[in-house]
Amino acid sequence: MGGDKSAGQDPHTVRVFSEGIPASASEAEIKLIRGLGGENDSASRQLARYIASVSSEYLQPKDFHPLVVFRRDRYLRGGDHTSFNEQGFAAVRFTEFRENYDHQHQNIRTENDVEYGDMPKFVDYSYVANVARLNAATLASLASAPAPPGKVHILTKALVNDSTLTWETSPGGLATGYLVLWRDTGASDWEHAQAFGNVTQATIPMSKDNVIFAVQATDANGHRSLPVVPVPER
Repeated sequence: MGGDKSAGQDPHTVRVFSEGIPASASEAEIKLIRGLGGENDSASRQLARYIASVSSEYLQPKDFHPLVVFRRDRYLRGGDHTSFNEQGFAAVRFTEFRENYDHQHQNIRTENDVEYGDMPKFVDYSYVANVARLNAATLASLASAPAPPGKVHILTKALVNDSTLTWETSPGGLATGYLVLWRDTGASDWEHAQAFGNVTQATIPMSKDNVIFAVQATDANGHRSLPVVPVPER
């Protein structure tokens, strides 16, 4: 995660990296993802978007905000989240905006008046605190929210311009309603939402060919689960 005080660092931005096609996806799952245009809708991407939405609610963007990067990680780098991705878990990587490689993976030394090594005096503790706040807000939001709805489907049984989604009730009994989200296929984040009551089906007057849909469970206090993108049901 870092938090180096070196020149060129952006103290207001943390990068959030997330994988697209899941590392654990089977050939059949990859084929389905390609067929649906779902390369940008993995569980890790939904988590990254969720982090961004939580940040906009709890932190002032001018003071601190995430930069969502749709890539598993940096070039020539790796993180602990990769092991979770490979086992099928949603996972993301928080990393400072501009890394100082003199202070990473270096023995502590001074050469040509340049100090190398990861030492406390190079840490921007205010930056680290903001990253911790974002992590805490995200974890608290997820813990407070109902579980995501199960078995989310979009009906593809007939050639119609409306789109009907179905799902199973969120387990745990906390959900009091559901949100249907959608965005243009070229958009990076959810653009629209429509609220529904405690139901398991909704019809949107919009062609499923033109947008990406998802469903979120909500509770009486407005807490929202992670979004779930539907799979076709014929």
